[in-house]
Amino acid sequence: MNIRRTMKGRTVLTAVAITTGLVLTVAGCGGGGDDDKPDKATSSSSSTKNDDDGKDKESQAPGETTVLAESKQGDISLAITSAVRDSGGFVTVSGTVTNSGSRLWVAADWRGDENELRQNASSVAGASLVDQTGKKKYLILRDTEGRCLCTRFVGGVKSGATAEWFAQFPAPPEDTTKVSFQVGSMPPAAVELSEGE
Repeated sequence: MNIRRTMKGRTVLTAVAITTGLVLTVAGCGGGGDDDKPDKATSSSSSTKNDDDGKDKESQAPGETTVLAESKQGDISLAITSAVRDSGGFVTVSGTVTNSGSRLWVAADWRGDENELRQNASSVAGASLVDQTGKKKYLILRDTEGRCLCTRFVGGVKSGATAEWFAQFPAPPEDTTKVSFQVGSMPPAAVELSEGE
């Protein structure tokens, strides 16, 4: 008799647990259909506003964004817009890359040759800063799993498109104010470091 009661109790508890799980799943996934409509309207109106704002920004952008250095090879053009020495002991370099070619660009030769950087495909992982005065080369910073602290161009850069990028390096000594940025087979670009906040 005890076995029969135990089995019956387990069956009831299992049924209650499954029913509760289904109710919570339906409640979590369902409903909210009305909430999506305002978001879509807001996002479409905000994207319309962004298009209008984008036109204004395009006319203002040349005055606001200063290109510190440029490097070009074939159809790929790299612009450095910022090179900031931060108080944490690193330098963050950022800018844009433009593909003026007719094909997708995937940054294959920008990855670097080191074994640790293999998993950083289509990224700026192979970039380096060279301190000509101190005669030192600074490689890109990485996390504990070997991923670079840099931009990955997921899906590549389409023809005619421009993508923003960044890369972080160990900071050279305080008295070093000018370094050369190099990535892949692009010609080096001399850039002056600015002090961060």
